[in-house]
Amino acid sequence: MIISVASGKGGTGKTTIATNLAVSVGKDVQILDCDVEEPNAHLFLNPSIIETEKVMAPIPEVDETKCTYCGKCADICRFRAIIVLGETILTFAEMCHSCGGCMKVCPEGAISETGRELGIVERGNRNGVGFVHGRLRVGEAMSPPLIRKVRSFTNPELLTIIDAPPGTSCPVITSMKNSDFVLLVTEPTPFGLNDLMLAVEAVRILKMPHGLVINRSDIGDGQVKEYAAKKNIPVLMEIPFSRKIAEAYSRGQLIVDAMPEWRDKFLGLYHRIKELAN
Repeated sequence: MIISVASGKGGTGKTTIATNLAVSVGKDVQILDCDVEEPNAHLFLNPSIIETEKVMAPIPEVDETKCTYCGKCADICRFRAIIVLGETILTFAEMCHSCGGCMKVCPEGAISETGRELGIVERGNRNGVGFVHGRLRVGEAMSPPLIRKVRSFTNPELLTIIDAPPGTSCPVITSMKNSDFVLLVTEPTPFGLNDLMLAVEAVRILKMPHGLVINRSDIGDGQVKEYAAKKNIPVLMEIPFSRKIAEAYSRGQLIVDAMPEWRDKFLGLYHRIKELAN
């Protein structure tokens, strides 16, 4: 089973839920941190990294000795990553989405592909829990190809927990693709509710089973619970605003390590997810 942990906004506690859930299950489980712009699951898991791999994206390279400047490559590119100005052709690697269209339509075969480094993927484990995350190169705007590389390490024989990026844009959809269940994490504030509504709309368009975790549940107001009841979204767990939990978090410590009684609660969350996913 693949469980994606997502939210409409950052800072709600996705990584807290994902890491504690993975460690509570404890075996036959892997966690994929797909928040490649700002991965932080490793700060709590402290995994042993056993493999590091550079990830490259194909971009066009033009042989101007063959190019006739017909402009067909520029016409097909919707992202203006390649343009023709008179007898000059320019490429913009940062805007390229690596579709390969320009190479296919070039009648002279003047376009080949070279590589641009997107970032790295690191793999390891923590006491039997498999771990994979990506680190996007500083200044790189295209995170979905690196996220797809992280997702390529999904092992169908294991429970896979995905720590998705915040929001509802392309990186989030890429991270959640083909998940069996989406666990939405929110907080009971007006901002939390607003962004939760966007996330719910996205997962319902994708027809994905989903449930809700309310973090810092005893602050704010009751509008999140009212919304969940109105939309028939099950609230699977509530985590209170606790000084002890906050102190553990600030030390980079898992809740289930600092407060062992929470391990059964996260196991209960996992069993509820299994019931709803089926």
